[in-house]
Amino acid sequence: MFIFLLIYIASFIIALRDIYKGNTAGIFNFLIFGLAMYTTAMSVAFTLGLKDYIPLMQSFKELIVFCVLLLNIANLKKIPRLHLIDYFILSFLGYLMLYAILPFGVQTFGNRLVSLKSLSFYIIVYFAGRFFDVRTIYINKYFSYIVILTIAAAGVCMIEVITKTPLQFSSGYFEYAYYFFNLEATGPYGLQVTFTSDSGYFRFGSFFTNPLEHAAATIIALAVILALYTRDDNKFKFNNISFLALGASLFSILFALSRAPLVGYCLVIYTYAIVAKKKYLVNGIQTIFALGAMYVAYLFLQFENNHTGLIAVLLNTIDFSDPSSVGHLLAWVEGAVSISKSPLGLGLGSSGRVGASLNKNIGGENQYIIIGVQAGIIALILYLAIYIMFIRLSYKWLPLLKDKERKICMAVFLIKVGLIISSFSSEIESSSYVSYMSWFLSGLLISVIMQPQENHLQPAIYDH
Repeated sequence: MFIFLLIYIASFIIALRDIYKGNTAGIFNFLIFGLAMYTTAMSVAFTLGLKDYIPLMQSFKELIVFCVLLLNIANLKKIPRLHLIDYFILSFLGYLMLYAILPFGVQTFGNRLVSLKSLSFYIIVYFAGRFFDVRTIYINKYFSYIVILTIAAAGVCMIEVITKTPLQFSSGYFEYAYYFFNLEATGPYGLQVTFTSDSGYFRFGSFFTNPLEHAAATIIALAVILALYTRDDNKFKFNNISFLALGASLFSILFALSRAPLVGYCLVIYTYAIVAKKKYLVNGIQTIFALGAMYVAYLFLQFENNHTGLIAVLLNTIDFSDPSSVGHLLAWVEGAVSISKSPLGLGLGSSGRVGASLNKNIGGENQYIIIGVQAGIIALILYLAIYIMFIRLSYKWLPLLKDKERKICMAVFLIKVGLIISSFSSEIESSSYVSYMSWFLSGLLISVIMQPQENHLQPAIYDH
């Protein structure tokens, strides 16, 4: 288990060394390897009796982001032109800061600041990527690192499946989560409920925080794999590594056994087939979907209410009859009612991670509702607008970009599309790896767009 803590510390030191030498792209080393096993590393540190040093190690991720942001700003040769998305993001951050500074809601100033960080630190990550000179980044190298991480995650997951034991049993995760976040293991087998399904199957999180983060990280992995191995002419480069990486991502998403990310995973494949103009894949997916729908209808008629095993997981999800689906639905309704009654929100800390740690969570398990409950409709609209703009912008620019710039664009587009469904059933931005990776790449994309090159930019769409 010590290896996870060692990788976390080593990736931080290596990234910091590269940054000190002027290679700020070295932050990728930490974002990929360090943050992927961040919680497992902290759990191991707690088990080893290093709990007094954990707050320092937790701060590594913020420290390295601020270092890169400040260095990138210092290296700017002229004041950068801001994109429309930049203004929306700054408006979102400023609006949330008002909720933290003003005595709005029932939480203390300290709790409001913690909630502000949870709700908006990824914006700092975004700007760390936004002010990069993309020409200095060897994106194939870092995307290949994500491929390696994906294969390693599937390998750990395979061991979990064979032994029928989640890694978190022996990493000290549950003790760490209870000590620092007051999160109790209230599910069966002494696990948190997210590690088990309603039909008794284990969900496996590999070296990520939990199965939900494992599944969301797999969506990012799939998007990166497709972007890395797709050439400018939309032909996919099939080789042993790409096959292994795709197989590893499929294995991970299946044994994470998280329904919303599984749908997102399939949505990434379908969306990729459309933008890459692979008609045979589009037709194949549509045929499979149609056959699947008919099979589900047959199962409903054949088994009625006597569902067992994986069939029960499938059918009970569709008809919202299992406890997990009902729990999500009730949380959404509670959050929607709260937003309708308090359109300006209840204040920071009333939902999300802070609310959960204080056992006063309102309408959780949905990224959008968590924002709306705390900061109201205006903040929710800003967040949704930003998300939609990224999807629209990356789709628009994809056919105009080449080489590594196109890879970044495709990765961002597929990640944003793939994480939409997951955001409805979890606080996706609370995952350091998923959130940081998504928003850092998003910042790189806007940097690409705002650094015109004559061979691929069209002035008519430059500013929009």
